[in-house]
Order: sequence, then structure tokens, then C-alpha cells
Amino acid sequence: MTYYRILILIILAFAAQPDTFAQVKLGKTETGNASYYATRFNGKKTSFGEVHNSTELLAAHKSYPLNTMLEVTNLDNDEKVIVRVNDRGPFSKNRVVDVSKEAARLLGIIAKGVANVSIRVVGMEGMVLLGSNEDIDPKSGKVITMRTKH
Repeated sequence: MTYYRILILIILAFAAQPDTFAQVKLGKTETGNASYYATRFNGKKTSFGEVHNSTELLAAHKSYPLNTMLEVTNLDNDEKVIVRVNDRGPFSKNRVVDVSKEAARLLGIIAKGVANVSIRVVGMEGMVLLGSNEDIDPKSGKVITMRTKH
């Protein structure tokens, strides 16, 4: 009987895997509102058990797995930044992502508190895969679109 239970668990684990990978399809995009973590969350544990650091480029998403890399674009000013999902949320129906205070600063949303954004899956496990004409500024963490020569 134990062998049968183990076999069922193994089959269920493999059957569930494709759904997990489907959630993080590279290039998948969403649009909606973004907000940022209040100062009181700095140093608190996230739902994944990490300690939130407001100076890092982090985000909360409702369904993407831990360490999913997202490009967040503020649609009002076209500022972009890459963040790593390390928490669950936002818990507001009107928002698609919460970002750390540093990411919010780079996106230019500190003053308003909320911004209309687009998010795009650009990688997993800390690896970022961008288009051939894109790069990340090492100082700011912002995505840079390079001009192609004609």
C-alpha cells in the first residue's frame, strides 16, 4: 500500500510541473496598477520567508513563483526596472504588482503612490533574458533600449 501512495505522489508531482512553468512563460505581459511597500515592511519577512529590503529591486505578485524576474514599465513616463519576485501580493483587486521602495523610486511613482504599469516576465532564478537591443544599466537596474545602427 505504501508503494502505491508514493507512486501516486510522484505522478501528481510531475503532472503539476507543466502548470508551474506555464505561469512563468517568458515574455508574458500584464497591465494594471502598481504600488510600493510602505516603510514599515522593511526588515519584515515576506510570504516566502525572505527579509524585505526596501533598497533592493523586489516585487510581490499574486501567482509568479519565487525568483521570477519581471520588467516593470511605468506607462506614464516609460521608466523601466527589473525586479525579482520574493513575495505574494498585492492584496488589492486593482493592482497587479507591488514593488520595493527603491524600484518605485526608479519608476518615478513615489509621489503618486500608484502608477499604471506593464509587467513582462524576463527571466527566472535571477537570470534575465532581454531582447538583442536591450541591456540593464548596472548602476540603476533600469532596462536600456539600445539604438540599432542602420
